Amino acid sequence: MGKTVEFFFDVGSPASYVAFKRLPAIAARTGATIDWQPFLLGGVFKATGNHSPAEVPAKGAWTTVDLARFAKRHRVPFARNPFFPINTLHLMRGAAGLQGDPRFMAYLTAVFDAMWRDSKNLGDPAEMQPVLARAGLGGDEFMALINADETKARLKATTDKAVAHGAFGAPTFFVGGEMYFGQDRLDWVEEALAA
Repeated sequence: MGKTVEFFFDVGSPASYVAFKRLPAIAARTGATIDWQPFLLGGVFKATGNHSPAEVPAKGAWTTVDLARFAKRHRVPFARNPFFPINTLHLMRGAAGLQGDPRFMAYLTAVFDAMWRDSKNLGDPAEMQPVLARAGLGGDEFMALINADETKARLKATTDKAVAHGAFGAPTFFVGGEMYFGQDRLDWVEEALAA
């Protein structure tokens, strides 16, 4: 049996999207298991004093170009979302609430693709309806899920866990207790999983 990689992510992070698309192939090559850990990036920023690269104009512009380069190199369809940044609280509650549900991966794929491939405004409920439908969720079911106390507690616990382990942004990976930050460190993650 291979090692496990903990993958802490937020769907509002374009770097998390690129990692989401690349990580399954890495896990397959190394025989690893992915431990999906949806967290709230805004909560991590608040707890650690970190900020989005988008808040620094020069860094934000460079990051967009750099991500596009990585996406092209790894054949990941990527488009800058003109609605970025989007408050992802409800989206991440959806991910946390669906952990253990067979629709979890369909939900993540639908949300990530809508956000970073199709450039949808997922802060608009009308834009969310077809995304939820692709994941096999109805609007009422989704609202009940994201408003459940258990869902809120799970997302908070995962966010707190990430901060306690030293995470300060997304995506963050842990392999055997070692932390790797950023989708551009996936080569190192693969080396750690293969060792």
